[in-house]
Amino acid sequence: MARVPVVARNILNVIRRPPRALARHYRTRHPLPSLELVHPPHPWSRALGLVAVVILGAWLGLLIVGNVRVPVGPMNTTMTLRPSVSGGTKINVSPLGALQLDSHHAPVRLDVNVDQLDPERSQALVDHPERLSGLQDEVAKDVEHGTMDLAVRSCVAVVSGATALGLAVYRRPRRALAAGGLALTLLAASGGTAYATWNPESVLEPKFSGLLSSAPSLVGNARSIVTEFDVYQKELARLVTNVTKLYDVTSTLPAYQPDPTTIRVLHVSDIHLNPASWKIIASLVEQYKVNVIVDSGDTMDHGSAAENSFLDPIPNLGAPYVWVRGNHDSLTTQRYLAGLKNVHVLDEGDAQTVAGLRFAGIGDPQFTPDRTNQPGAEESQEVAGLRLARALRAQTTADTPVDIAVAHEPSAARMVDGDVPLVLAGHLHHQEMEILKRGTRLRIEGSTGGSGLRAVEGKYPDPIEASILYMDRDTRRLQAWDEIKLGGLGLTTAEVSRHLPEENQPGATQTPSPSGSAP
Repeated sequence: MARVPVVARNILNVIRRPPRALARHYRTRHPLPSLELVHPPHPWSRALGLVAVVILGAWLGLLIVGNVRVPVGPMNTTMTLRPSVSGGTKINVSPLGALQLDSHHAPVRLDVNVDQLDPERSQALVDHPERLSGLQDEVAKDVEHGTMDLAVRSCVAVVSGATALGLAVYRRPRRALAAGGLALTLLAASGGTAYATWNPESVLEPKFSGLLSSAPSLVGNARSIVTEFDVYQKELARLVTNVTKLYDVTSTLPAYQPDPTTIRVLHVSDIHLNPASWKIIASLVEQYKVNVIVDSGDTMDHGSAAENSFLDPIPNLGAPYVWVRGNHDSLTTQRYLAGLKNVHVLDEGDAQTVAGLRFAGIGDPQFTPDRTNQPGAEESQEVAGLRLARALRAQTTADTPVDIAVAHEPSAARMVDGDVPLVLAGHLHHQEMEILKRGTRLRIEGSTGGSGLRAVEGKYPDPIEASILYMDRDTRRLQAWDEIKLGGLGLTTAEVSRHLPEENQPGATQTPSPSGSAP
């Protein structure tokens, strides 16, 4: 048989192939053009979508099952973790208000809701007050036990919520498990961050929001805070004890019992003819058992004689009233105040001892009721401050050092740096605390009148601000202070923030005193 040419043999093989083999052969040699109507998602879009599902699912899980009911001392509480930008701890004491503690920095916040007071346990404390000495250990154990339970339950809630939502969104078990694993990783990272940034001393400087009348009892006494350094357990026990007292069976607030070794100074400023200020000041004097009130000026708005009757409530506020002239106060105002009972007017550096503290101050050299700026205003303030500084040094030379200096303008107050431990001012209508170069502490008060009639000029009324300064009765040095801020035009709710000087922080070393300060 003649040899078939190679080309012919290949043609015969192609013809003999089955139709399906021919089709596959054609597709591999000449693939059909494909038409994609939907582009696959970008990897970053898929990742962001997964993170969104994880966060939403974890949050829903915490809302549904992520809370633990824990008895803490005599109270029944509910502990919950919540997503948060700043972290921290919030203790809700309904209906009195809430305490906020800067306890940690992590994307989770610990909420502790005080649900109710256990009648049997609270009555046992009333009947056996000696048990209060062991309350701190009991509270610490209760909180530790509750925190452990909350950690386990939160892990289950976060993983379950993220996994369930992942399964509902993606309908793929692998993606759902990936969401649960990522949720657990994020929770572990948040827990690690909280542990690394945990600050037990945060209970020393709580921020209270709620009823003004309950603030002193909840925030507690400044002196005991300064002297007790076993911080976490003792202060947590103190908070629990205070809450227990607030939930007394008579439903009345307990009387604030200040430490007798402190002198409590109420600093007010820039009242600007707001009649509501007198009621607020009287309430603060009563609530905090204030020993002396210091007003750093601008009590009036125009300083006219017609306004003098506005000052008549001062003798009945319940504490001595120390005052310096502001730029809205006239000499007419000053002479009227000097004639009122229980009022101590400071000017030209003259010193007076009131409630165990020695004060000296100077009136504002400017009188600008129309809010105009006169030429040389800054220079005149500095000259007035220098006169006050000379008077302070003279008092120190005479062995009668001044404890607190008072001026209206901060520019005048800064001139006494190094001549007095503490100087008070106002004028700026907001609160500040500053350590000057030579060691003097400058405290600038906000407007206790909420800026007066100007409070309603903006979209929201300006807040009413004041401070409680806790002074050591022996050394006459500042131990702590509470910044008080009320809603515009004097609402009944308040924010109270406790602060400690750096030298009174646990473990801090004492800083040198400015010349003229008490030992």
